[in-house]
Amino acid sequence: MRVALVHDWLLVSGGAEKVTSELLNLYDADVFALVDFLNDEDRREVLHGKHARTSFIQHLPGAHKHYRNYLPFFPKAIERFDLSAYDLILSSSYAVAKGVRKKHHQVHVCYIHTPMRYAWVHEASYIEDHHLTGLKASVVRTVLDRLRRWDHANSAYVDRFIANSRNVADRVRRIYGRGSDVVLPPVDGEVFALGEGPRTHYLAAARLVPYKKMHEIMRAFALMPDKRLVVCGDGPDAERLRGLVTPNITLLGHAKRAELVQLMRSAKALVVAADEDLGLTPLEAQACGTPVIALRKGGYLETVTEHETGVFFDAPEPAAIATAVEHFEAHGVRLDHASIRARVSAHFAPAFRARIKAIVDDELARHARR
Repeated sequence: MRVALVHDWLLVSGGAEKVTSELLNLYDADVFALVDFLNDEDRREVLHGKHARTSFIQHLPGAHKHYRNYLPFFPKAIERFDLSAYDLILSSSYAVAKGVRKKHHQVHVCYIHTPMRYAWVHEASYIEDHHLTGLKASVVRTVLDRLRRWDHANSAYVDRFIANSRNVADRVRRIYGRGSDVVLPPVDGEVFALGEGPRTHYLAAARLVPYKKMHEIMRAFALMPDKRLVVCGDGPDAERLRGLVTPNITLLGHAKRAELVQLMRSAKALVVAADEDLGLTPLEAQACGTPVIALRKGGYLETVTEHETGVFFDAPEPAAIATAVEHFEAHGVRLDHASIRARVSAHFAPAFRARIKAIVDDELARHARR
């Protein structure tokens, strides 16, 4: 059986890329993506050393840093991949990857991280976060409307959806009118091991983009000069965040995996403030025995148990975040570090692979019967 694995774009090693990595542990697949700009030092490992077959966008001017500027061309680029030689198509999709064309003899199973977030869920936030007004805002709204229509039509090319959370399964049902299996993303329980030393700081680790609300977390800790915050990540918001650094805040930039794991294992708590589809980082932190201070919204409601493995706050605002941190300092959580890790063990990578394989095998069998 020949397998093609389609990913949206490859630039960083985030939650979606870790799913793709585990799919490659299951299937010796050829990888396709709009662009592949993974570096060969510590990010190429997510593809097990492979390089993706890329679209024409890879070679357009400035694509390395500004590939998102070519958003109107994403549907055409993904449709131009010729996958006719493959029996099974797997897509790991949070944008357009699931829109690849398939033939009648092929099976397409999509692990969906979300329907296109900025097209279906956060259009207004996207325009606001990027300070778009007037003609620019109007053009973006037109592009997103076309993407929505294209995306809805092309969802028919997917034989079976696997959603990364109940939150996303609800979106798939509401937007595409389709059911989904739900399999939470995989946690590497061997790498993200229980921390045993002193816990000295709070940690915020995410891609530095506006919707992650890292700026709100940093502003919260500026109100608490006696508490240390370490911020990990890189992205287009980095320059703005440098202006928010105070003596108790360390902005590290990109951290290699070993460094990030050590920071998680030695953290008092992970702080997350984005409205996430699911959010893999809180699961990884809990695998290290680290509690989570999280926004009471979205996927965090599926991965954090209030008072037992974490503390919630109700708005991604400095005062609310600071209040939650102070509550955590005063009361902690009920479970000890080892018990927190035990709570997430059902999501370790071997269980993820077994569940995915069972679903794919079932869909292949249904296709054969048809």
